[in-house]
Amino acid sequence: MGILDILKGLAAPSSGHEGDTDSVRRIVSELEALEPARARFLAAFAYVLSRVANADSTICVNETDAMREIVQKLGHLSSAQALLVVEIAKSQTRLLGGTENFLVTREFRDVATDAQRLELLDCVFAVSAADGAISSREESQAGQIAKDLGFTQPEYAAALAVHAEHRSVLRLLRKREA
Repeated sequence: MGILDILKGLAAPSSGHEGDTDSVRRIVSELEALEPARARFLAAFAYVLSRVANADSTICVNETDAMREIVQKLGHLSSAQALLVVEIAKSQTRLLGGTENFLVTREFRDVATDAQRLELLDCVFAVSAADGAISSREESQAGQIAKDLGFTQPEYAAALAVHAEHRSVLRLLRKREA
């Protein structure tokens, strides 16, 4: 069962879309064929992935490919739709990241289940590691995302531990010890 299947049980969003952001609305408008709550969920999900990918002010091809694969799989989208979602999310992150990062992440937190939030956090680390390493900037951004999603420090540390082999900080320590 995908995360979108779980969303079908959620109440439909109000017509005012309280908490809706320009970034989410822009992506949703490009996915008009999808059910609105599903499109909003995917828009926020992709935006948060772009947020961590852009932590070092550069989104590499590997990170883009990882985001597209994740959005396509979890969103049950075509490759073209997933690419569209990711490209718009990347663009919005670059343009509005400083002002919308918290708002979009909070919006996702408010509509997602605990399992969906944890799945997103795992995907954040997967995107961070897509280029072979999780940099200190990406790790810091992932920590802020985890906080914005409502995770405690121990919960964040447990999620990060799964991806420890990709942490640049630990690789540097291992080199020094060798």
